Amino acid sequence: MIDVQYLEKVSKKLKEKHLSIATAESCTGGLLSHILTNISGSSEYFIQGIVSYSNESKIKSLGVPPDIIKKFGAVSKQTAKAMALGIKNKSEADIGVSTTGIAGPTGGVKEKPVGLVYISVTGFEKTEVKKFLFTGNRLQNKESTCNEALKMLLEFI
Repeated sequence: MIDVQYLEKVSKKLKEKHLSIATAESCTGGLLSHILTNISGSSEYFIQGIVSYSNESKIKSLGVPPDIIKKFGAVSKQTAKAMALGIKNKSEADIGVSTTGIAGPTGGVKEKPVGLVYISVTGFEKTEVKKFLFTGNRLQNKESTCNEALKMLLEFI
């Protein structure tokens, strides 16, 4: 379940500080964009969201260098960082946020199990990336990712 309290706080801070945000999502499939726009007045801060589910989309739509995906994989801190920077730069938003991971129930391997997620937030000449390992079902993992992204945004702003 999405923590509406964090969402409301993020929305309030973005509005108060006149900041804009854009999202680059893989494992959350647009859920973070959906959540951020569930607040009335979100058009004051939300610029755009890109669901870059495939590696090709990450490269073409966000400018993620192919070498990063080849060397570290789509689910990595390096890719999450490149996705956040890519959406920030392409949208000209103040803040870019990205999600990449393995929501499950399939797709996991020993080195990168189901529930492994990286979230990145970038802006103000700094970038943060955090790694998470969620243990829920597919929807729970997507919701947990969005909740953690909201927490990161609140701390970042």
